Amino acid sequence: MNFRSRQSEVETDINLTPLIDVVFLLLIFFMVTTTFSKEAQIKLQLPEATSAEKANPEERFLTIQITEFGEYAVKGPDDEEPRELINSSHKTLQRTLKQAARNMVDPIVVIRADRQ
Repeated sequence: MNFRSRQSEVETDINLTPLIDVVFLLLIFFMVTTTFSKEAQIKLQLPEATSAEKANPEERFLTIQITEFGEYAVKGPDDEEPRELINSSHKTLQRTLKQAARNMVDPIVVIRADRQ
């Protein structure tokens, strides 16, 4: 009597040859297509400042603070704290801005408003 199963056992192998071929082809492709560039170097002679005075960028800023209630406060370069305006009319704001910027050339106005 033959007690062997009639199914034949199939041995499975993983053939790595095609995988290795693909890896080598990719390696050759990247080696051929890669370009190596040499960066040009230029000697620059940068200018140096001749004056000893350094400009303070804070001297050009005017800050307008607006609260959630619509109240204004103006801070100039000479002010320690912002000056709160008595009322929120446009004429009062213009007058205060002119006073704060009386000695400034091309002032930069920064508006800090409440999110509300």
